[in-house]
Amino acid sequence: MRHYEIVLLVHPDQSEQVPAMLGRYKEMITAEKGRVHRVEDWGRRRLAYMIDDIHKAHYVMLNIECDLALLRELEKNFKFNDSIVRNLVIRRDRAITDESAMAKAKAEEERAEAEKQARGSDGGDDGHEVAGDIAKPSAKAIDKPTAKAKADAKADAKAKSDKGAKSSKSSKSSSKSTAKSEEDK
Repeated sequence: MRHYEIVLLVHPDQSEQVPAMLGRYKEMITAEKGRVHRVEDWGRRRLAYMIDDIHKAHYVMLNIECDLALLRELEKNFKFNDSIVRNLVIRRDRAITDESAMAKAKAEEERAEAEKQARGSDGGDDGHEVAGDIAKPSAKAIDKPTAKAKADAKADAKAKSDKGAKSSKSSKSSSKSTAKSEEDK
């Protein structure tokens, strides 16, 4: 028997059926004397490009050990299942049972979110987020330009336009003098 890694992209409207779908595929594999080494549900993620007018999909990864006949049957089921948008089957050299990078990243995001929830929110936004011991301005505070910053920007724009007007006048006069000197020759 060979080892395979299967990644499925499930239509986002069918996300509720993912556990049942995985159960059916696991049953099918174990019934044919195959083994399921790892199952990871990565959840809904944004697609790099739209597929069938959808921009998100529910990602699922399986690492299995089975024979070629069972793999062909699984691929046929993937093909005729309308809720599976795309599938990828890769042959692996060995059984992979440790956590994938995607699952680690998702766990880290969930841990960070739980810490944020544990710190609690007092409801007031003073324009700063606390990261460790250092307070940094939030996106809301950065997006609001001050009156002084607006005035400085207007002054800079006016200075540039005045400078551009002077340089264009001097370039016109220099081109006239060049044309005159060529006529004299």
